[in-house]
Amino acid sequence: MSVVVKPPVPPKTIWKPGKVKVVRALCKYDAQREEELSIEEDDLLYIYEKDTDPDWWRAKCGEQKGLIPATYVEEQTEEIELPLHDAARRGNVSFLREYLKQGISGTGLDAAGNTPLYWAARTGHLDCASELLSLSNPVINAQNKMGDTPLHVAASHGHLDMINLLLEHDVDTTLKNNDGFTAEELSSDASIRNAIQLRQRNYESTQGYGDEDYNDDENSD
Repeated sequence: MSVVVKPPVPPKTIWKPGKVKVVRALCKYDAQREEELSIEEDDLLYIYEKDTDPDWWRAKCGEQKGLIPATYVEEQTEEIELPLHDAARRGNVSFLREYLKQGISGTGLDAAGNTPLYWAARTGHLDCASELLSLSNPVINAQNKMGDTPLHVAASHGHLDMINLLLEHDVDTTLKNNDGFTAEELSSDASIRNAIQLRQRNYESTQGYGDEDYNDDENSD
């Protein structure tokens, strides 16, 4: 007599924040039960921590939520590494907003120590940078392995609008990279250098410095 092996029954799930990874479906999956999630090839999926049953993963696709067999996730998807960095670098603000909404960390680091904000600053994507700067802890002054901050890379790539945006968020203009250069010193654009200098003077004036501090050479004799 043949034995019929029934597939595992998915557990009831409670949706709660957790570690999220982003994957792309390599093939279609049709839900077998109400609790499962149907998806199409190339769908972008947000995979959350394993549920109480190790055979199932909680997933979200668009506005639809459900369970997917763990074997499907392991065998029929490809993980998108550092999705926020990729969205910031490409200027895909809709994906970036969705990643943030789904719980992807906005301050994660790539292999070179770069944050998503670094990539938005390097490529000049103001909308992506604005989204990242609106986070509660945007780590605006984070330095990568070369010591460069978002301000450094925006200055060296000539993105004046990005410079002004970062300056509006009280970025530290005095930080030096591993080669000993500030953001101002990395720029050949007079408008960028002037914007940084003005920000620095305004800051120093609030700390008790006066105009005479900038005229020492004239008064030295």
